[in-house]
Amino acid sequence: MEKITLNIDHKNIEVPRGTTILEAAAQVGIDIPTLCHMKLHDMNIENKPGGCRVCVVEVKGRRNLAPACCTEVAPGMEISTHSMRAVNARRTILELILSDHPADCLVCAKSGNCELQDMAHQMGIREIHYQGAQTHYREDTSPAIIREMDKCIRCKRCETMCNEVQTVGVLSTINRGFEAVVSPAFEMNLDHSVCTYCGQCVAVCPTGALTEVDETGAVIRALSDPSKTVIVQTAPAVRAALGEEFELEAGTLVTGKMVSALRRLGFDYVFDTDFAADLTIMEEGTELLSRLGKYLAGDKEVKMPILTSCCPAWVKFFEHQFPELKDIPSTARSPQQMFGAIAKTYFADKIGVKREDLVVVSIMPCVAKKYESSRDEFAANGNPDVDYALTTRELASLINLSNIDFKSLPEEDFDQPLGESTGAGVIFGTTGGVIEAAVRTAYEIQTGKTLPRLDFHELRGMEGLRKATIDFDGTPINIGIAHGLGNARKLLEEIKAGKSEFHAIEIMSCPGGCIGGGGQPYHHGDVEILKKRQKAIYSEDKNKTLRKSHENPHIKKLYEEFLGAPMSEKAHHLLHTGYFDRS
Repeated sequence: MEKITLNIDHKNIEVPRGTTILEAAAQVGIDIPTLCHMKLHDMNIENKPGGCRVCVVEVKGRRNLAPACCTEVAPGMEISTHSMRAVNARRTILELILSDHPADCLVCAKSGNCELQDMAHQMGIREIHYQGAQTHYREDTSPAIIREMDKCIRCKRCETMCNEVQTVGVLSTINRGFEAVVSPAFEMNLDHSVCTYCGQCVAVCPTGALTEVDETGAVIRALSDPSKTVIVQTAPAVRAALGEEFELEAGTLVTGKMVSALRRLGFDYVFDTDFAADLTIMEEGTELLSRLGKYLAGDKEVKMPILTSCCPAWVKFFEHQFPELKDIPSTARSPQQMFGAIAKTYFADKIGVKREDLVVVSIMPCVAKKYESSRDEFAANGNPDVDYALTTRELASLINLSNIDFKSLPEEDFDQPLGESTGAGVIFGTTGGVIEAAVRTAYEIQTGKTLPRLDFHELRGMEGLRKATIDFDGTPINIGIAHGLGNARKLLEEIKAGKSEFHAIEIMSCPGGCIGGGGQPYHHGDVEILKKRQKAIYSEDKNKTLRKSHENPHIKKLYEEFLGAPMSEKAHHLLHTGYFDRS
């Protein structure tokens, strides 16, 4: 690739032709502020740059200032990134943005995590010199996401995530001038649209325009009610990211400290969603082997390939956009919902608490889990299996609110019996983990032999689409993996066209899987953070005494005492579900 030489802030550097000023400056450690720019390197996707104009720089010989994010460097170019002219222009632009922005930072959900707020502080903005009418738009609250478009700066990051990465196509800028707004078509509410609630728009929004529905207040009220027994479950990806909210290095495992913090918050029992992940494998793995056996025996009526069903955003995606394929995914509920069903039946009976007096709280990396817990089919006589779902960020907020010094907490263990899990349950938190966990169990049940190895590296990685063939003692099983709904769409189109080569496919809606969920600490598209979280997940798996779901002693006991067997009538009633045509 051709290299060119230029000068940035009196530093001579050499970069490939086609590099932008923003990228060239970053190579020599110069930070040029920007609000709209977002580049997802591993996906080769970039937000349409140049919208906010906060990144303008001065180029010698050029009459006007140049937007650094979309101006390519040229040989011999001399650039001043922080000249007084450039700084003055940035401050003016930022003041104009702020002049049409609500000043309710004290009660904004993004306060402290707002890029606009940080930039105003960085640039020393203390007053707004431009006064005028402010844009006002109605608030839109869905089961999982809140849209407050008064706070939108129209950076279009959410559009890029929704349309290019996830290919859901819900959000776009409509109208012009003061009437311009980022909205679903016809300005309909999110819950009337095909939104999947994956939360990737929330994850990249630089302001408080898009946030998750906050349920911390409801959880505080439940914990304060002496008539309620409040239990909590924690998803596998949470322990690999929660530490980031307390200034720990990305990928630091905080499992024991998290358990300790939850006890100090007042939860009566602290359980692990990994237990329910092991349970999911027992049900989903049995279903896989049942379908696979019929398919390999020549049954043309059996629906193949089987698709995983743990991700509620992915479920809503195919219900809206591929309803003709709704009989293909596994009918197994997600681990969150399996846990809720078992907690409010089996466990409630064990401790002698009425279902309506037992409150189940989930700590999830996912915004869509809020929507999932509200689905009508996951309730008994109006009482939901899972009462509240908090994101990783909400849990961190609750810990801070309670004046808990997270870093100094001791390591504690989960309660039993719903706190026992295997390494297979842990790896549910990353792309490829669900299908690897399923392979560990399905292989041994199908062949009656012990696996020669437990680490299936061919199923791991961060590529958006992956495939592998696993030898089930002479029977080759073709497996597909997709993370990100745009990648999932490609596999679904192949199935729809009758061209799929796979027997089983794992799909997760978020880039990286649950480690990159919309409710995790903000990573701003930095794939290196996701890789560190993924490494932490595999580390916990490797250090587990038991690493196969069917070896979990409390799962065995649950079937002996309560469920009978995988796919039994009771198991089907409590642990399985159906899907709906939402087209």
